[in-house]
Order: sequence, then C-alpha cells, then structure tokens
Amino acid sequence: QVQVVESGGGLVQPGGSLSVSCAASGNIFSIIYMGWYRQAPGKERELVATITPGGSTNYADSVKGRFTISRDNAKNTVYLQMNSLKPEDTAVYYCNVRGATARGVTIYWGQGTQVTVSS
Repeated sequence: QVQVVESGGGLVQPGGSLSVSCAASGNIFSIIYMGWYRQAPGKERELVATITPGGSTNYADSVKGRFTISRDNAKNTVYLQMNSLKPEDTAVYYCNVRGATARGVTIYWGQGTQVTVSS
C-alpha cells in the first residue's frame, strides 16, 4: 500500500509562520509530483503548491511570495513553509501525490492537517 502522511499544522497568529510536511511511502516507483491543496469550510479544495522531483514548482497566486514548497527526493517528502499567514489561509491542508506504482499512475491524498490563522 501507499501511505501519504502529513505532519505539522496548528494554530498561529496572523503574520506568523508555520510549516507542514508530507511523506509518501510504500510501493511507489517514482514520484511525478507532490504538493499541497487546501480546503476551507464552505469552499472547494484548491491548489496551493506543487513540486516535481526536478524542482519545478507551481504556486497559487494567493500564496506566491509567502509560501515556499520544497522537497527531499530521497525521503519522498515535501515541505511547505508558510510565512506571513493570513486568516484566509485557514483551511485543512491536504498532501497530494501523483506517482507511478504497480497499479499505474495514481493520485494519492493524505488525511489532511488543520492550519488555523487567528488572533
């Protein structure tokens, strides 16, 4: 089986910083990309950032300049450093992995981690 596990999250004040990480494990032959989506109450899940093993990144306009995604290919781990956090960043953040396994190219999701930005 493939496991996608997030860690981090929590409560921070506006303007503060927080980092989350995600590790993919199991029978993954290769990672096509790893990244983060988020979903706030009453809203659709949206892309936050993705990164490929080669280092190509993609950010939502709303987080550019504030969030930084990085990865450790050896650990199949992706990190999201979130700075200058705003209340509107409050959401459940989900790790998303697109990888090649014995079953083909598949998308996997983590269980989500709550990020709350509030005074």
